[in-house]
Amino acid sequence: MTKKNYRRCVSCGLIAPKNHFCRVVRNFPDHKITLDQGMGRSAYICPNSECIAIAKKKKRLGRALRTMVSAEIYEELKTRC
Repeated sequence: MTKKNYRRCVSCGLIAPKNHFCRVVRNFPDHKITLDQGMGRSAYICPNSECIAIAKKKKRLGRALRTMVSAEIYEELKTRC
């Protein structure tokens, strides 16, 4: 079993196939934050409200993406995932 397509949640640390997670992307070169699409620096988060709340409180997405993540992104994660 290879771990090629496995990713880790930035909030809880769960390792699972990448299609299990929501992908948050800081796109290159404009640094706009998008969900599930784009090319650039990515972070993965579990699609549950507990992980999203922890990531927001501890600013884990911002650290992983090396940029500020707005509250609108977290709200969109809650509704979409």
